[in-house]
Amino acid sequence: MAGVTTPPTDVNAGPGSAGVHSDSTKKKDALINHMDINVPEAEKRINGALNLHDFYTVYLIETKVTDPVWLQNQKDGTIVRLGSLWRRYTEFEVLHNYLSSMYPYIVLPPLPEKRVMFSWQKVATDTFDPDFVDRRRAGLENFLLRIASHPILSFNQQFLAFLQQEQGWQPNAKEHGYLQQLAESTQKSMIGLRELDKRFEQVKNYSNELQGNMTNILRVRAILAERLYGIHKLHANYGRVFSEWSAVEKDMGDGLQKAGHYLDSVAAGIDTALEEEELLADQLKEYLFTAGALHTVCCRHEMLQFQVERAQDLVQQHVSKLERVQQGKTSLMSRIFGTVDTDELREERVSVLEQRIEEHKGSVSNTIEQRDTFSKAALVDIERFQEQKVIDMRETFANYIMLQMKIARKGLQTWTHIRDCLESIN
Repeated sequence: MAGVTTPPTDVNAGPGSAGVHSDSTKKKDALINHMDINVPEAEKRINGALNLHDFYTVYLIETKVTDPVWLQNQKDGTIVRLGSLWRRYTEFEVLHNYLSSMYPYIVLPPLPEKRVMFSWQKVATDTFDPDFVDRRRAGLENFLLRIASHPILSFNQQFLAFLQQEQGWQPNAKEHGYLQQLAESTQKSMIGLRELDKRFEQVKNYSNELQGNMTNILRVRAILAERLYGIHKLHANYGRVFSEWSAVEKDMGDGLQKAGHYLDSVAAGIDTALEEEELLADQLKEYLFTAGALHTVCCRHEMLQFQVERAQDLVQQHVSKLERVQQGKTSLMSRIFGTVDTDELREERVSVLEQRIEEHKGSVSNTIEQRDTFSKAALVDIERFQEQKVIDMRETFANYIMLQMKIARKGLQTWTHIRDCLESIN
């Protein structure tokens, strides 16, 4: 049946994947336990010898097995070539879309932003800017590590091929049908469903709240960074004035000049601090995008519920037709042409309708089974996501606080030096 695919036993899953079963995510083994994955650098390239303005960026992926015993036990040949290779951002997108369609019940890790979001004065909007490219490089590495840490996704053969094969790794869209599945599974929420699963409704509402909260935090942070940057840079004016002033003051010159240098350091020191803060903002952006992935899982569940109700409606429609035929009520065409159904024709129509009713009842059972299987697997992965989110958020906010304390300590130290310089004036 068209629509959202339920979690089938993954024919592409390698050792360690448990496919659809809800206890699969309880199996903690994942690729990250046996392999190091890094994206250490990015490189700007020219597409074509004649068109010098058609640039693109590639990212180096390095892989290395850290568990030789595990590698020796791989009998299916899925790990054949590790080392290094280059990938474009669009290839990461292909992998993401493929995994999203093959595992619709999983809250898929997001890719880093394609365009700059929540920008402010210091953040460049040019996608070829070295700072932006480096942050995207870190985001792509995090994306691969998230997949490699997942007990199901990490052993998908397409993902393993992505890490190893320069060419020929991309999934065949016609063979897997993943592009069509992706388009169907990301439709908007179903409106007018008779039955809504309260568990998924709660998760869906939470995903909207999480997305709103992350948006507000990032927006406020961008405003604060803009103003903090501006205030610190204004201190360079103090430094210039004090330096110029020291040239005309015989007794106060040394103290004013030293104070001016420290004021210059106030202006210059904010750059590094805000660059570190931008990395923490990227970690919050990851959960902004993950909230969208969580919402998508809920919409896919609604699609399955829609298919269940549509199958139930077909059963009810044919039951109503059967009742009318059994009661001897003529069809619309018979009334128009003035004909009367014979007993033989009526019995034939009853037989056909009864057969169709049984077929549709089978369809109802199948769609209910698909929905319930999806629900079971999705709720397990949502729980995994929630546990990981708590760990990540705690670490991100702790690092943010430590960074602010570091900025404050450095500022206190600098202003203490400025005070000493001014107090040394005779």
